[in-house]
Formats: sequence, C-alpha cells, structure tokens
Amino acid sequence: MTAKLSLRGVRKWFGENEVCKGIDLDVADGEMVCLIGASGSGKSTLLRCMNLLEPIDDGAIFLDGVDIAEPGLDPQPIRQKIGIVFQSYNLFPHMTALENVMLAPRRVHGHGREELRPKVTQMFERFGLGDRTDHYPDQLSGGQQQRVAIIRALAMEPQIMLFDEITSALDPELVGEVLDVLRDLRKQGMTMVLATHEMGFARELADKVCFLEAGRILEQGPPDQLFSAPREERTKAFLSRVH
Repeated sequence: MTAKLSLRGVRKWFGENEVCKGIDLDVADGEMVCLIGASGSGKSTLLRCMNLLEPIDDGAIFLDGVDIAEPGLDPQPIRQKIGIVFQSYNLFPHMTALENVMLAPRRVHGHGREELRPKVTQMFERFGLGDRTDHYPDQLSGGQQQRVAIIRALAMEPQIMLFDEITSALDPELVGEVLDVLRDLRKQGMTMVLATHEMGFARELADKVCFLEAGRILEQGPPDQLFSAPREERTKAFLSRVH
C-alpha cells in the first residue's frame, strides 16, 4: 500500500534535549495509526512535526511523495492538508460554536458565511450537535467542545487528521462520545494518526499501533500482535502497567 505520509529519520531537539531520535513511519491512505507510550516519550512532538507546527532538525517528511519539511517552504498550505486537534479545545469564548468552525474557512479560503453555513450545519448534525450551533463554548460540555474542535479541523477539508490525546482532559463519561466521532471518521476512510492512552480503542480500531519510548518508535505492528504478543520488554512493561 502506498504511503500517504512518510517520515524518514525525523529528529527534533529542544535545546540539549533530543525529543525525536530518527523516527521512520509510514501512514497509508485511509489508515488509522495509534501512537502509544508514556508521557514524555515524544508522541505529541511527533504529531506537531507532522504538520510542521514544529520544524524538524533532520530527516524528511513526505506527503504524497513530496518532501514537505524542506527548509524555506511555506508551512501554511501543508497545515491546511494536515489538520490537528489538541487535548485543549482552544475555542474562542466570544464566538458561538458555528462561528468558531466557520472562522478559518472564511479567512483562509475566502468562503462566504452563507456559502459555508449549510455544509457546516450538516457536520454539526452528523456529530450530534445540530442543536448546539448557536451555543457559546461555556454553554457546552467538555465532550461537546472537543467535538466542535474536531468539526473545526474537518471544515478545512484536510487530507490527514492528527489527534493529540484528545480525550485526556475529559470526564470519563464524555470520552465515549468523542471516540464515536473517530469511529465515524474511520468508517469514512479518513487518514488519521492519534496519540492516545485509550488502549481498548487503539486495539479495536487502529490499523497499526506504534509504541514510543524516549523519542524512538521501539515497536510497531497490527494491534492484535502488539497488544497480545509484544516483542520488546519495554513494550511488555508499559502494557502491563496500563491494562
């Protein structure tokens, strides 16, 4: 299967601290890849490197065969193709949910409000928020705010979606409604990479799971193999702690 996104020898330093230590990873079109590992293992930084929020210090990142990490390239067009959602929702408190979602497509693509409204309203309906479009963020639950943040990223029509621990700030009873959105995107064939500590979800839905340890992908493979018969002692130790 041809890779949609390929990382080759990706390295990233913050001062003296090397956070990504020569990472190789292939993500096929329509594939869901889950990154697991302890806090500080490099998962979040790796995601931020994938859509150039963090410039890499060495290596290459290929999107459809083109190196997007070449020094001097404008990162903005890449970020429109590779959307990212974080654990904090980052919604503007003075805007309604609908206005939050429509802001970027209006500013970046020059779409008009009335042109966008039907499409965006349909997305709210699809994710169970049809009656929440005119609510402000402080009128929404954490799970609803996170779904609005996902809709906002999808409104830019990205080719790939990155999710950074998007359920970690949620109350346990709200986690399921956000994971249901990811299930829906999975069915539609969206290419996704997510850092997650939801092991049951990763086992159920991922095409590939990567275990990160100290800035390296120590082990990767299909979820059944990685969860049931991990090869590396460090992977076994991590999984025994989180199960």
